[in-house]
Amino acid sequence: MKKKSLSVKKKNHNNFILDNLKFSKIKHIYKEFESTLDNHLNDKNIAIGVSGGPDSLALCYFAKCYALKNNIKLYFYIVDHKIRKNSTNEALKVKSILRPFKSKCKILVWRGKKPKSNLQSVARKNRYFLLKKQCKKDNVKTILLGHHLEDLYENFFIRLSRGSGLNGLLSFYEIEKNTNESIKILRPLINNNKKDLIYTAKKVFNFYVNDPSNRNEKFKRIRFRKLINTIKDEGFDENKFKLTLKNLKEANASINFYVKRNILLNSTFLKKNSFYLLNPSFFNEANEVIFRSFAIILNKIGKRYYNARGKSISLILNKIRGKNFVKSTLSGCIIEKVGNSIKISKENNEKL
Repeated sequence: MKKKSLSVKKKNHNNFILDNLKFSKIKHIYKEFESTLDNHLNDKNIAIGVSGGPDSLALCYFAKCYALKNNIKLYFYIVDHKIRKNSTNEALKVKSILRPFKSKCKILVWRGKKPKSNLQSVARKNRYFLLKKQCKKDNVKTILLGHHLEDLYENFFIRLSRGSGLNGLLSFYEIEKNTNESIKILRPLINNNKKDLIYTAKKVFNFYVNDPSNRNEKFKRIRFRKLINTIKDEGFDENKFKLTLKNLKEANASINFYVKRNILLNSTFLKKNSFYLLNPSFFNEANEVIFRSFAIILNKIGKRYYNARGKSISLILNKIRGKNFVKSTLSGCIIEKVGNSIKISKENNEKL
């Protein structure tokens, strides 16, 4: 085939994909999506976590449009949890649906025995593990996930029921990056309603996976979803809820300012031996500032995949405040008193 014919074919293919942006609702969502990526994306390779649901398929479409406009390489990662009997067939179907997008598409399989309790939480952790592992193989630094506004509500109320603090209540950020990892997570659809994403998936693909577990009330998240729908029926004001979240985010940002200042002024990182020394002033800040500062340092030194539990951090901080504290361990770190300071080092570097 002649070079000119290939160019025309490519142009027609791109126009075919971008053609759905003529619908006003889809165009409006894309504009917000585009703005988010323009502000937060610095990479030319990005991965999309794909479940096959309407939110993730809508995400695939908007990502492909953005990729075509900005010369970005896409990787679609479909996670097959092997929990339901037909999950593999669904994954293959989703892969075939995405084939016209002409992007690399891989099915990631969660192998091994499945837990009898806390299934959704364990599945979620394994999904993140599989996605990040594949990103490292493909040298991808950014993952896009299809979480939407209803996911934000659910996460907030579930965290509220657990007694989470401010940081926990706001754990579904638009942008998220673990200090121990080079991989960034973006949720560019977090301010969109699911019904609009369903509309997009139907228009573009005329298909999406309808997961029956999304109606199974044995899962806590589904029970909270039902509760939130009931609250909406009683006059729940989404705009006021968004305003509450905005105010909480501003308060959270203020705390994080003092956290960064506390680490900068009241701790010293000895790069050669890779440990922190915390001077007495580190522990003279407000409790939340101390807690977060300490957690960040534990995470940086311990480099564990999962952060230490809040309860465990609070217990160790109480011990440090006591007169008899000498030494303890937490999250892969050794915490010990050295003169008037607290030394935090990695467990296998004790002799340094």
